[in-house]
Amino acid sequence: MRLVVDLNRCQGYAQCAFLAPDVFAMHGEESLVYNPQAEQEQRERVARAVAACPVQAITADGLDGCAGGTSDAAH
Repeated sequence: MRLVVDLNRCQGYAQCAFLAPDVFAMHGEESLVYNPQAEQEQRERVARAVAACPVQAITADGLDGCAGGTSDAAH
């Protein structure tokens, strides 16, 4: 699964880091770091993180059919 985070749009709310800590993490108070090639085992958590983003900054390919997210939802 491929992830892209629009770091210009991301406001550091950290909902993604809370919901999928193995994929997303905060570095300091405002800087997000993430694994752009998340493991398939993280699919459900990533889908929830994508759906929870208040500014829709995350795009994830490969979430079709996964509860809690779509292939073009955002962080």
